[in-house]
Amino acid sequence: MARAIDPVLLDALTQPAVRIFHAVEMLFDAAPVRFWTGYGEKTINGETYTGTGQLLSLGDMQEASDLSAQSVTLTLSGISSEIVALALAEPYQRRPCRIMFGEMTVAPVVTLFSGLMNTMTIEDAGESSTISLLVDSKLVELQRAKERRYTHESQQARYPGDTFFSYVTDLQDKSFNWGRTG
Repeated sequence: MARAIDPVLLDALTQPAVRIFHAVEMLFDAAPVRFWTGYGEKTINGETYTGTGQLLSLGDMQEASDLSAQSVTLTLSGISSEIVALALAEPYQRRPCRIMFGEMTVAPVVTLFSGLMNTMTIEDAGESSTISLLVDSKLVELQRAKERRYTHESQQARYPGDTFFSYVTDLQDKSFNWGRTG
């Protein structure tokens, strides 16, 4: 898929010395969590990202030309037990996540991957732990079974006051004579 890359970023990537970084934005219910692969704090698109250095790693990202669902694994290692407790307490599944790419000397970034958080694996090693988070592309939603049913209760949850399906249970055991009787 072709991406529109800002000319300033494109020019910076053609220089003899290039210092690239990745940034991750995870939108939790309580508050967004933003990390980048450098040190200290960095402002990207007006938002502050916390540096993780070598502690944040990204799995292989593949781009498909068809509409197949892709996924990527984010791994944050060497973290304290307080962050693990926060990760366990916060609902994360199906929350948005975005992975960006940039160059240190310019402000523009490119979104490499955007999807929904799926599963989290936590490996506890005493004083520090490792969290691995699988992020699926939004196309995974097309593969999920629909939870909507054609019942009165399901219709009321979606459209309160609509009585379209209220007679379905009465009709299921009735017999009807169809056509003319001889």
